[in-house]
Amino acid sequence: MLLENVSQILTFSQRSPQDQVILTDGSIAIDKGIIVEVGKAEELRTRFDADLAVEATGKVVTPGLIDCHTHLVFAGSREQEIDMRIAGAGYMEILRLGGGILRTMYETRATSREKLVAQGRRVLDNMLLHGTTTVEAKSGYGLTVEDELKMLEALRDLDRQHPIDLAPTFMGAHAVPPEYRDKPDEYIKLVTDEMIPRVAERRLAQFCDVFCDEGVFSVEQARRVLRAGLEYGLLPKIHAEEFANIGASKLAIELGAVSADHLLHSSLDDLVGLARAGVVPVFLPAASLTLMEGRFAEASAALRNDVQFASASDFNPSCPTQSLQFVLALSCFGMRVPILEALRGVTLNAARAIRRDRECGSIEPGKKADLVIFNVPDYRHLLQHLGVNLVSKVIKNGVIVVEDGKILDRRRIS
Repeated sequence: MLLENVSQILTFSQRSPQDQVILTDGSIAIDKGIIVEVGKAEELRTRFDADLAVEATGKVVTPGLIDCHTHLVFAGSREQEIDMRIAGAGYMEILRLGGGILRTMYETRATSREKLVAQGRRVLDNMLLHGTTTVEAKSGYGLTVEDELKMLEALRDLDRQHPIDLAPTFMGAHAVPPEYRDKPDEYIKLVTDEMIPRVAERRLAQFCDVFCDEGVFSVEQARRVLRAGLEYGLLPKIHAEEFANIGASKLAIELGAVSADHLLHSSLDDLVGLARAGVVPVFLPAASLTLMEGRFAEASAALRNDVQFASASDFNPSCPTQSLQFVLALSCFGMRVPILEALRGVTLNAARAIRRDRECGSIEPGKKADLVIFNVPDYRHLLQHLGVNLVSKVIKNGVIVVEDGKILDRRRIS
């Protein structure tokens, strides 16, 4: 395939200087699902004889979008919580009343793996239509050994069936289930001594995550979970400082976590420390919006201090956004981030947050041909049409899977 005459290619190439990430009047040569060359249209036209030429005049091409923090698989919904939030109820108050994660837990426990897969497939279809080609997905709504395994098995099924690549994360430490309400340390022991070994034995996850925050799991409890995960080869991630700063960022640094996510109450020193330690900060502006916290993460201050960050949807029952184009807009209008940095946050930096940056996240030779063609002449137009899906085509592993608002191929593209 030769993708020809692109108005702007946003390469985010790791081989190019920061100020050369935009290639105008460019083309991309693809062979066997891999990018083989990126350059000026006239040059590539003379060097490559393509089986398929895709005209992209007047369009922008970016790497496939990467959603590096989602809770993809669950049952039920929590629409009744919207009125509670509007009336002033906070996240932890709703959780104490049996809502939030615990409400979803009951419904997920009562739902079969097959139904979880069907629901997840519908979400992935919509994400694909909006330009997402890789998704991190967590367990954490089962909170028993068998139900956590059921969720991760559903994710494995989806990864095998759907064009989108999934990066699975075990998150048994998402909340304390009601049967352990007065004995949270016993639940932590269940997570470390039974859940993690079973997950690792069946190779159902790449990462281990924990909700380390006020009212959920303490720093010491989170340390026990993540250390146990490391012993079994699960790389650490952490939900950190969404509601209070209790030292979760420092734990992420201590353990060499892959990412620390949310970070609404992190200090600038925390963010700089994460970056220096090689931990990717992941901001979730859609969660900030839907939880009505009245604040966004300090992304612009982080950038001024050379902190590179990723952004993600945090798709879950209380934040059901499935469009990274919406997250892109919130990054700019909510977190006051320049659009190029916001795009880097849902491409290359998001790939780093799930250890996939060697295979995707930028447009350069040797990487997967995961690409989005946007029906705009300039990348800045992506912020001019809020709520509109601007995707013209999605290419996954060198195959056109979305065109003009329709999915052409739902099969696994390998």
